[in-house]
Amino acid sequence: MNIQQKKTVLITGGSGFLGSHLCDRFIAEGYKVIAMDNLITGNPDNIAHLMGNDNFRFIKHDVTEFTWVTGELDYILHFASPASPIDYLKLPIQTLKVGAMGTHKILGLAKEKKARFLCASTSEVYGDPLIHPQTEDYWGNVNPIGFRGVYDEAKRFMEAMTMAYHRYHGLETRIVRIFNTYGPRMRLNDGRVLPALVGQALTGQPMTVFGDGSQTRSFCYVSDLVDGIYRLLLSNETQPVNIGNPAEITILEFAKEIQKHIQTESEIVFKPLPEDDPKVRQPDITKARELLGWEPKVNRAEGLKTTIDFFRDKV
Repeated sequence: MNIQQKKTVLITGGSGFLGSHLCDRFIAEGYKVIAMDNLITGNPDNIAHLMGNDNFRFIKHDVTEFTWVTGELDYILHFASPASPIDYLKLPIQTLKVGAMGTHKILGLAKEKKARFLCASTSEVYGDPLIHPQTEDYWGNVNPIGFRGVYDEAKRFMEAMTMAYHRYHGLETRIVRIFNTYGPRMRLNDGRVLPALVGQALTGQPMTVFGDGSQTRSFCYVSDLVDGIYRLLLSNETQPVNIGNPAEITILEFAKEIQKHIQTESEIVFKPLPEDDPKVRQPDITKARELLGWEPKVNRAEGLKTTIDFFRDKV
């Protein structure tokens, strides 16, 4: 992409775990990148290496307020939101506001700039699913008044608002439903299962498994996820698409894998399962395979090694 053809992408939540990796991908692809973040859960260290790059700009801003960016925008990726249980349980109102008001503000910006808009939805829209694996045409089993509802319903509203702008205003929109993702730049204390177990194992603390550990998750390495999102953005698909790794594993087996990788003396302890915690989670990625030519490439052993090496420097 030469300088006359450089396109500009705005990434909200750009200093977060996923947002910062997206910044890297678009810079590598030759785009001009604007990262926007209010830094409530984002970390400036995640994008520090991009500061000084002529094709990168950072704006500190809360997208629930009036949002404007000067110049042309070709694409907007809306990733602003607390994303881990510890964050959205601590920040329930902000989580709802960024999913509702923030999405409305950024969609308005996309409409004004005639930019293609991609929103980061989640497998949480399926709730505690009654079908397995989860396909995009499943409407979900969500408790709207439960503790997790602030995140689940914010994302469901985001999808509805995105489709309304697509149908009513003719805006080009894309919706990605993201399943459990891991990799460098996660926060050790963000409450998600992988950093929690790795942090405990690296520091010799007991490793906490909730319930009996029979609940399942499917973990996708961050570079695979970013590739799927990139392909979806540039595709013609306007309906939601699952992006995740279908390699399903129980949480107990996952904890044992981490024990083995780290060779820790930490024992596994069991605590009560949180309210509305999904019992199964596995993406059906048929649509991503067929429409985007995408499937994950990084196996869990390889991804875990890289991620654990990153965390060793953080404890």
